[in-house]
Amino acid sequence: QVQLVESGGGLVQPGGSLRLSCAASGFTFESYAMNWYRQAPGKEREWIATISVAGGSTTYLDAVKGRFTISRDNMKKTMYLQMASLKPEDTAVYYCNANVRGLPRWGQGTQVTVSS
Repeated sequence: QVQLVESGGGLVQPGGSLRLSCAASGFTFESYAMNWYRQAPGKEREWIATISVAGGSTTYLDAVKGRFTISRDNMKKTMYLQMASLKPEDTAVYYCNANVRGLPRWGQGTQVTVSS
């Protein structure tokens, strides 16, 4: 079955960096655009970045543009989110997502906490 497994979250100080990973299985990873979302406490889940099937096209939420970089390795069936210059307002559970065979698929999420 379709599985998405995020990892790499943790506690980081403001200004720090983290790299999140999303390992995919159960579908043809290289045929699907992939997305990152996040959900902060008390807020709705929000889209933050998308990468095209071959990785040549990326789009970002304005709030993370220039600080976050989405990438993918189709051989490893893994997507990444490199996060830099982290701010307290980036604190959230981060989810990877793909719309596979007409259905949105989600991982379990990984917690990112930005605090001194």
